[in-house]
Amino acid sequence: MMLDDPAVLILMYFILPVWLLAGFADWLCHRASHIETTSGAKESMFHLLLLAEIGLPLLAAIFLQINAGIIAFMIVAFLVHQATSLWDVSYAVTVREVTPVEQQVHSFLEMLPLMAILFVISLHWGQFLALFGLGSETARFDLRWKEEPLPATYVLTILGVTFLFEIIPFVEEFLRGLRANRGALVPPKSGMDKNH
Repeated sequence: MMLDDPAVLILMYFILPVWLLAGFADWLCHRASHIETTSGAKESMFHLLLLAEIGLPLLAAIFLQINAGIIAFMIVAFLVHQATSLWDVSYAVTVREVTPVEQQVHSFLEMLPLMAILFVISLHWGQFLALFGLGSETARFDLRWKEEPLPATYVLTILGVTFLFEIIPFVEEFLRGLRANRGALVPPKSGMDKNH
């Protein structure tokens, strides 16, 4: 049974909760740095994009049977997420202070998805090899519900926590930025005073 596998349990009860905690900690760092008056809604747009880039593969992992196609999607999403993260921070450091604490939080937000993907690959090694034409399995790219679904209470808890501590806070951050700047994506004199 898949739920008896230590790698699955580590994914479910360690990596994912720590990842969600890091996401909320990042929102707290943004709030402490007065993101609405420094980098504004423009940076918050990056954060919403990052959330979508990592949220879609996460939903796939929760609900769909893992195969070569899902693994490829996860890898591409991770690489796009890394590029967006670089774009986000490259903008943020020009207009506000990114504290050492926030940088540490970012390191979790960048490495935990990689760890998750590596655990998924280790659990579905045959399909990972098949993605490159190796091994004995045939690469599958179909979308099918999990043959062995995760417990409903776990799924509902994760989705609820994600909604309350990731989606709502980052949407609030975006709206706060728009409100603070009368609908503009960037504050007036953006980039002039990083110590605001």
